[in-house]
Amino acid sequence: MGKTAKQVIDFRPSKGFASETSNEIQRKRSQKAAEYAQKVGNYDFTREHLNFEIVKGGKIQPIDKSRSIPQRMRENLQSRGIKDPNEGLSEPQYRTVVNFILGGSRERMHEIAFGSQQVNLKDGADNSHIRLSDDFHKWALDMYRFMADKYGEENIVSCVAHVDELNPHLHITLLPIDERNRFAYKKIFAGKDKYEFRARTLALHDELAVVNAKWGLGRGDDIRQTGAKHRTTEEYRRELSAECTSLEQQLDSDRLTLNQLRKEIIQAETRVKGLTTMVNKLEAQRSDIERQLDDCFRLVAAGTSSPEEMDAKVSKLRESLRDIENRLADKNGKLASAQALLEKLHEDMSVAKQRTDELNAQANALTDVIYDKRRQGVTEAMYNVLMEDFKHVLANADDNTVDHFDESLLMDFARRGNAIAQCALMLLGGYIDQATQFAESHGGGGGGSDMKWGRDPDEDDRRWARRCVRMASQMMKPSSAKKVKR
Repeated sequence: MGKTAKQVIDFRPSKGFASETSNEIQRKRSQKAAEYAQKVGNYDFTREHLNFEIVKGGKIQPIDKSRSIPQRMRENLQSRGIKDPNEGLSEPQYRTVVNFILGGSRERMHEIAFGSQQVNLKDGADNSHIRLSDDFHKWALDMYRFMADKYGEENIVSCVAHVDELNPHLHITLLPIDERNRFAYKKIFAGKDKYEFRARTLALHDELAVVNAKWGLGRGDDIRQTGAKHRTTEEYRRELSAECTSLEQQLDSDRLTLNQLRKEIIQAETRVKGLTTMVNKLEAQRSDIERQLDDCFRLVAAGTSSPEEMDAKVSKLRESLRDIENRLADKNGKLASAQALLEKLHEDMSVAKQRTDELNAQANALTDVIYDKRRQGVTEAMYNVLMEDFKHVLANADDNTVDHFDESLLMDFARRGNAIAQCALMLLGGYIDQATQFAESHGGGGGGSDMKWGRDPDEDDRRWARRCVRMASQMMKPSSAKKVKR
């Protein structure tokens, strides 16, 4: 292979599991949905029979389509006596499901799945002769065991392998339940803030890379080690702004699509309701005519009326029945088409809503990054302005005023602000020895702080950073008792 193959791991939390998503993962499609998938997706129906799932105990079997993933989730919770926190709520509020997609670079995944067999990826190609390699089963089992060991096998609701798309991959549906049998997404995945979430996510990539190493799949590149680090701050801000603008444009487009789909769904529901009413009325009329015909036959059979007397009435009733049958066939056909259209619109709505939710999440994340960058810029500017003003005032102040500020952090920053900042950064990163050496090499040596050192378990980032700054200021104080001149 020309390039080093990389692993792929993507996970997204959700507040439940939609039946449409379940049908897609289990390939439980109606004829209309299958036709739609073939039209808009990259599916090869001649390879669909190669898909499989892994169930408890690491057993590989064909996909069981008789039980949907939401049904499996309910059964799992009931068997463990756990209540779904979203149950009974008008709108779900709690993240009760985490959806994982595991895979890797396409070329390497094809080698694992199909060996030396050549899969024709052109639209409409016949790959029914392709056989799935045992290696893919083994890789999938490694992924399953990794997730089971890390998050608990009892929390895996579904593990489905897809080899009928362009890139073979694995879907794992997981319940974020902790050892106390409680839903705990934040505790297990998110952490207390975005920094802890990022650290956990990076660690997850690292841990999975150890398992994937034997399959020739390396860890994906960290963005901190890519070309992104060569951008200037201004370039980075411009790119973030452009990315947000692009996302906003996509969101605007998707919102229009959602609004249009809502209107079309309302129209389709109205049409289905109207046609259903018509069909019910016609069926009632048909039942009434059939009853009248039965009455005619009974009268003739009882000898109350002669066949000749009933011929005209029976003929008229049969003519009415044929007319109703024709109208019923027409309305039933239209009703089937209307129901299929409504089903497709709901599927489109589900896909559009999922895409909009993902774009919203991306836009919110970018907004947070931009806000942090701007806040950092404003903070730096305020610091520089304040220090310049303070130095200017200090230069023209009398000795009494100077003595008043002499032991303050403000005076320390005015005298040696850049050095304090560098020392504080080292402390913040846990490099205590390096910070001490730095302070001593720059004339520091005050130390002797009575502050408890080391980060407290429940200490937030801001408080910890403030303590690092104060400690750095203390460490940077001159070892000599002689007062520093202005």
